[in-house]
Amino acid sequence: MMRMLRICIQSLLKLVNSLMAMFGMGMILYGIWMIRAWHRQIHHSDYPAPWFIYTMLGLGVTLCVITCSGHIAAETANGCCLYCYLVLVVFLIMLEGAVTMDVFLNRNWEEDFPKDPSGNFNEFKDFIKENFDMCKWVGLSIVSIQGLCAVFTLVLKGLGPHRERYYDSDEEYTLDEAPLLRNYQPAYVVGAPVYGT
Repeated sequence: MMRMLRICIQSLLKLVNSLMAMFGMGMILYGIWMIRAWHRQIHHSDYPAPWFIYTMLGLGVTLCVITCSGHIAAETANGCCLYCYLVLVVFLIMLEGAVTMDVFLNRNWEEDFPKDPSGNFNEFKDFIKENFDMCKWVGLSIVSIQGLCAVFTLVLKGLGPHRERYYDSDEEYTLDEAPLLRNYQPAYVVGAPVYGT
């Protein structure tokens, strides 16, 4: 029963993690699209790409790396991997919460960010203002997906590591794994007899 429950939780964690990975890939694609638009706009001059584009690319790559570590943690169900993944997800939720609180509680939140010469940040801000209801639900779904990842990780860690071990031969089964048999000496010897001493 525990094995079946562990497999279900692992599969659910992988599924929810895949949704988070798709959002990360969408951020990367949006960042690449903004870079292409920026280069067309400035006609290949020496201006560096603005901070907003790099931020979108960096967040997308970070989200994809976190989801990759989540898939590894879900597959192995190793305690260390699960804890590392949980720390990354909780840190990401806290970072998103800090930025959200700054935007909602600080009336001059735009002054906290540097100027964006490309205008992409202003376009993004205008898009969010025009489609606030949709963006609110997308943001809530992303945070709830990350929360589900944290919950599934805790449940998977609570279920413990895999207990079943399968061996092809008796040589692979060591006495270290059978603590009640440590002082057991075999009563027979296989091989040529040893004389003397």
